[in-house]
Amino acid sequence: MKKIRIVPGLFPVAGIWLALALWCWLRPADEISMSERRKLAQFPEASPEKILSGTFAEDFEDYSRDQFPVRDGFRTLKSLWESAVFGQKDHHGIYIEDGYAANIEYPLDRESVGRAAEKLTELYTEYMKGKTDRVWLSVIPDKGYYLADQGGYPALDYEELFSIMREKMEFAEYLDLTEHLSAEDYYRTDSHWRQENITEAAQFLAESMGGHLSGAWRQEVVKEDFRGVYFGQAALPMEGETISLLRGRVLDACRAYNLETGKTAGIYDLEKLEGRDPYEVYLSGASPLIRIINPLHEGERRLVLLGDSFSSSMAPLLAEAYSEITLVDIRYLDPSLVGEYVEFEGADVLFLYSVSLLNHSGAMR
Repeated sequence: MKKIRIVPGLFPVAGIWLALALWCWLRPADEISMSERRKLAQFPEASPEKILSGTFAEDFEDYSRDQFPVRDGFRTLKSLWESAVFGQKDHHGIYIEDGYAANIEYPLDRESVGRAAEKLTELYTEYMKGKTDRVWLSVIPDKGYYLADQGGYPALDYEELFSIMREKMEFAEYLDLTEHLSAEDYYRTDSHWRQENITEAAQFLAESMGGHLSGAWRQEVVKEDFRGVYFGQAALPMEGETISLLRGRVLDACRAYNLETGKTAGIYDLEKLEGRDPYEVYLSGASPLIRIINPLHEGERRLVLLGDSFSSSMAPLLAEAYSEITLVDIRYLDPSLVGEYVEFEGADVLFLYSVSLLNHSGAMR
């Protein structure tokens, strides 16, 4: 009779995996991953139809993967192993160069960029043409614009992207931000720019549109150990960094009305610092429409700023040059409704969009 050979150490390993599996299935499921900034899969409905179709098994696999105990730790070990053993330079599309984590934004999706320009042109034609001739366009480069070449990472053709936007939106004067920014002006662990570092860019935009900013700002650190979206996506060890707000006489006096919540408050929402995305401290995060009122501005001068999440930290800095700034985000507001909420007659208009959104413009409605 053939003897069964028992591999030493097999039972302890199997026991550990069994214990982890039971822990996963029996403990209360986490709703979100704070490191990855996303909702986690929940225990699926076990209906006869889903079991027979195989949908339950697929959903249960997603649930087990998302709810596995010490999941973040295992993801970090995997990324470190890939770096040390296989020499892998990026993880889930995230690389680190000069201490800054950046996303590989490649290749250039010309159709996506073209669609974005067409959507914005339609907005201009429908609501702005004949009402104002003070229209500007600016594209926010990502960190890859400053880091990809020196690290040998693939990157889209930024100049072609800028060119597509300029040519298709020839009604708008183009404002080039690339010379007024650097990699150091962005968070090391996140995609967004740091408000305290974009004062030069704010001055450039304001002056290009005929305004003036005094620069009378003071910096206030409000969070000490921030780790952004790239920290969770790459699953690599990254040191925390600070989040700062700029304060000042005008900034402290400004009030922001949020169409989605119907509330009026200050331009900073400190409660968001403890939430899933601390960057939402600026204007309480993304919203279909936000209106900033500057009660200290003499006279009436209005700006309509159409943009994405980067605008949340830029708009407060521009507020000194205006009595009112209206932020419109067509990721959340149907373009057909813009005319119901925004008055363009005699207003300045700035289209301010990030490279990432333009290259993935399906997020626009």
